[in-house]
Amino acid sequence: MNTTEAAATAREVLAMRQTIAATQPSLDRGLRVAVFLGTWFFSVVAAVLIGGLIGSGPGASVGMVIGLMFGAVLATWASQVIRVAAQWERAVLLRLGKFKEVKGPGVIFVFPVFDNVRIIDTRLLTMSIPHQQVITRDNVPVTIDGALFFEVRDPEKACISVQDYRSAIMQYAQASLRDVAGQMSLDELLSERDKIQAQIAHVVESRSTAWGIHVEAIRLLDINMPEDLKRMMSRQASAEREKRATITKAEGDREAALNLAAAAHTMAASPGAMQLRTLQSLDGLGSSPSNTVVLAVPVEVLELAKSLAGRVTQTVDAPK
Repeated sequence: MNTTEAAATAREVLAMRQTIAATQPSLDRGLRVAVFLGTWFFSVVAAVLIGGLIGSGPGASVGMVIGLMFGAVLATWASQVIRVAAQWERAVLLRLGKFKEVKGPGVIFVFPVFDNVRIIDTRLLTMSIPHQQVITRDNVPVTIDGALFFEVRDPEKACISVQDYRSAIMQYAQASLRDVAGQMSLDELLSERDKIQAQIAHVVESRSTAWGIHVEAIRLLDINMPEDLKRMMSRQASAEREKRATITKAEGDREAALNLAAAAHTMAASPGAMQLRTLQSLDGLGSSPSNTVVLAVPVEVLELAKSLAGRVTQTVDAPK
């Protein structure tokens, strides 16, 4: 992959992540707003009461101003303490830069400034593998694209072992696809797709396990070839079909000849078979007045001539 393709892939991954983040609403937004408003309200009320006790009327006014300012800061900090992780999410908690624990799902308490949280999605994720230029073993250039299905099994490893597990597994899947497809011939690439998919998934799985990621499957969506190669393959398939049609016709002619020979032998052995066959032929012509059948020689005369010819042959062959 050249620099342009790598940059395009990176942009696609970034756009995909932004799309996912935009389409998934924050589950803790309502709770954090409620905590912010509640904390701000109680801070203002407490400041007004304390100011009123200390300085009567003017003290209450000063306390309200201080409560509004201090309460806003306190409410902002308090709203950052509570997080909510969905059933499919896990929160990797880092305290002062060190791994603390994996929390979730449910309500998570985080202390701002000291703690840093990264939410990991543990559902089955799907990523599209962009077009990959591959040279097969028989030196045929093809373009392959596919889809990658994976899920995070260990959030701690996915967060700590690799900088960006989505980008890492995407790049590794692309490299594995090119390596495995490059070892196959064009015929194997077109006919053994299931084997190639399983082999690519096994290669990616063997490496992604260390990142806490399980590869569910890799599917090849499309295999594009040059147009001239497609035309040659079409001509080859057409010639192959014509060959099979010719062989099938020749086999049919041979079987028909064998059946006709067997039928002739059977009719020769039966005296009345030829007469029945003649009657069947006449019946097959139909009873329409437009069909006129003329028998120049009756069948009986033919049978008599055949019998006389047989006797003459026996007389000639008899020893003198």
